[in-house]
Amino acid sequence: MSSLFDLTGKLALVTGATHGLGMAMAEGLGNAGATLVITGHSSREKLDGAVAQLREKGFDAHGYLFNVTDEAQVADAVGQIESEVAPIDVLVNNAGIIRRVPLLEMELGDWQQVIDTNLTGVFTMSRPVVKRMIGRGAGKVINICSMMSELGRDSVSAYAAAKGGLKMLTRNMATEWARHNVQVNGIGPGYFATSQTAPIRVDGHPMNEFIIGRTPAGRWGNPEDLQGTAVFLASEASDFVTGQIVYVDGGILATIGKPSNE
Repeated sequence: MSSLFDLTGKLALVTGATHGLGMAMAEGLGNAGATLVITGHSSREKLDGAVAQLREKGFDAHGYLFNVTDEAQVADAVGQIESEVAPIDVLVNNAGIIRRVPLLEMELGDWQQVIDTNLTGVFTMSRPVVKRMIGRGAGKVINICSMMSELGRDSVSAYAAAKGGLKMLTRNMATEWARHNVQVNGIGPGYFATSQTAPIRVDGHPMNEFIIGRTPAGRWGNPEDLQGTAVFLASEASDFVTGQIVYVDGGILATIGKPSNE
């Protein structure tokens, strides 16, 4: 049974993985035996630091700096990775941004940047990778969706629109590519304990109390909670699973919530 989840000899590329959930998923894939390529866009220094961190933990890791929304940069990077490291067996489309601005106050440029990065960037990144996967007769694509693929929330409409679109893009990718033995699925994280959420994960903070009270599991997710799902969707164990979104949210989407007096 363990061989179904073994990624030894596979190359997994995780975009936007210099920190947070992307880094955690990369570590999970590395623990399953995969060679890792992580990407970033902000700075070479940050990317090199993340690669060094992975190598210190014993992973065979490599880093490439490019913007997933730039079609030419993506094409060049994919060719370079496959030439310098190995063919890409697993693609995790994790790169994303959020702008917390009410719709009536949001500038068109900010809206477009969120859509371009979270949705169009998956289209741009996947095509050159999947063309090669189809040529080899196998591949795995994992799109990082969100609870905002299902629910709305104040001030994140651009993000929710992108992640809702990504849910349907995932299903359509699966529809077109299943015949080529390429499986495409999504992961929808709930609320996770990361450096970005650290300021609000303190006793007495209203958001902290809301998340813990709203989550049936009664806690924030740990980044490591995503690793099992990522390995499953990247491995032979999921060869007949495609077009699905797996929500790793501690049960939030399963319930309307508790009454305030409970």
